[in-house]
Amino acid sequence: MNYLDKKKILLIICGGIAAYKSLEIIRLLRKSGAEVKTILTKNANKFVTPLSVTSLSQEKVYTDLFDYQNEAEMDHISLSRWSDLILIAPATANTISKLSYGLADDLASTVVLASNKDIFLAPAMNVRMWEHQSNKENIKKIKDFNYKLIGPNIGDMACGEYGEGKMSEPVEIVKKINDHFQKIKNNKKLKAIVTAGPTREYIDPVRFISNESSGKQGYEIANSLNNNGFETTLISGPSNLKISPEINLIKVDSAQAMYEATIGNLPADIAIFTAAVADWKIKNYQKNIIKNKDNLNLDLEKNVDILKHVSNHNSLRPKLVIGFSAETENIERNSVNKLKDKNCDWIISNDVSDKTIGFGSDYNEVTIFYKNKQSEVISKMKKTLLADAIVERAVAALN
Repeated sequence: MNYLDKKKILLIICGGIAAYKSLEIIRLLRKSGAEVKTILTKNANKFVTPLSVTSLSQEKVYTDLFDYQNEAEMDHISLSRWSDLILIAPATANTISKLSYGLADDLASTVVLASNKDIFLAPAMNVRMWEHQSNKENIKKIKDFNYKLIGPNIGDMACGEYGEGKMSEPVEIVKKINDHFQKIKNNKKLKAIVTAGPTREYIDPVRFISNESSGKQGYEIANSLNNNGFETTLISGPSNLKISPEINLIKVDSAQAMYEATIGNLPADIAIFTAAVADWKIKNYQKNIIKNKDNLNLDLEKNVDILKHVSNHNSLRPKLVIGFSAETENIERNSVNKLKDKNCDWIISNDVSDKTIGFGSDYNEVTIFYKNKQSEVISKMKKTLLADAIVERAVAALN
């Protein structure tokens, strides 16, 4: 099916021999009903002409960062806001390098830096350039920025060599863009709940029991769900992290408050429990600050088990319930036992004794334990990318 109708695509054409394929990309996008505006870099002008581009797109071609004729419009802002998606094809090694360092020295790079939309790149370069260590590092960096790659393919190149680095064919590129919008449209009907961060169990007005959870992984998962079209509610314990205004953010302190917020937002299609919820709470909370005590004995009682309650709810159980498990030893045994005890669909475990991942880190490495007794390791990566990997699997499970 066609999901490109009335979509606004900003196509950035860079200076490489594969630039001629961009004309076919414009034609296919327009044929599918999309609006296409284009930016030509300085070197792209040497491969395709503004006249040929504008003839196919039926729109003005943008080339200069500072255009006195459109000074009031601030093209780098207006174009980034206008588009539903930015496609860079061909994406040369030079452009990829600039984007990896956040440079903004021309209209194309400035638009990308000013954009909050999905950005796709179709790399095109010589096989040796593609395989060069510096390019590999640049590719990793732009992936960390959540830019998405289409290709490159393996094949014969214009230079006469053979290998990886050939730009994907226009039909492949347009299909990937169409699939992206299809996924968003399909997920628009779905509702997601994510819990994140620590909880606090107060002893008195200034003292509390808590843990080191930063909430980063949960926030990234909420962002990824939102980017994939889910109506997303994030229920967060104390955290200073920022989140998209499109996400319904509910801030709580205690486990009881997190439980009530979770139940209050059911039903949902998927619930992902990343929060490090306190197992115990203070039985006798002191309304006044405790003073002049050499010893303090705390009487604790069990908190409500949010994951277990939701997983076993007869009428409001989400189709997919995912729990997180922070472990320091016997990860597989503990995770499998937790999966059975909570009656959830997945348990995602990580080793918090490794200080390079988990609490406070921007990186994570997890093992997913599925209800069908299979498991899958997702190797160490940025929490942003891990969130996308988890959501990708969750979407597949829901469909």
